[in-house]
Amino acid sequence: MVKIRLARGGAKKRPFYHVVVTDQRNKRDGRSIERVGYYNPVAQGQEKRVELNLERIKHWVSHGAQLTDKVSVLFKEAGKASA
Repeated sequence: MVKIRLARGGAKKRPFYHVVVTDQRNKRDGRSIERVGYYNPVAQGQEKRVELNLERIKHWVSHGAQLTDKVSVLFKEAGKASA
C-alpha cells in the first residue's frame, strides 16, 4: 500500500521533515516514490512551517494512497492557508 508520510531530516535537536510518497514497507527515511513537500516544526520568523504540493497529494490520494495522521493534519492546515 502507498502512504504519504514524513521522512526525518535535519540535525540533532533540530528536526526537519520531508513529506514523501512511499510504499508502507519501506523504512521511514528509506526509498520514496516522490517528495511532495516539507514540514519544519521549529520554524522561526519568516521561515515557512509547512509547504505542500496539494495537487500532487490529491493525485496520489485519488490513486489509493493513504495519508498518515500527522500528514492529514498538515494537509488540512495547508488547504486552509491556500483558500
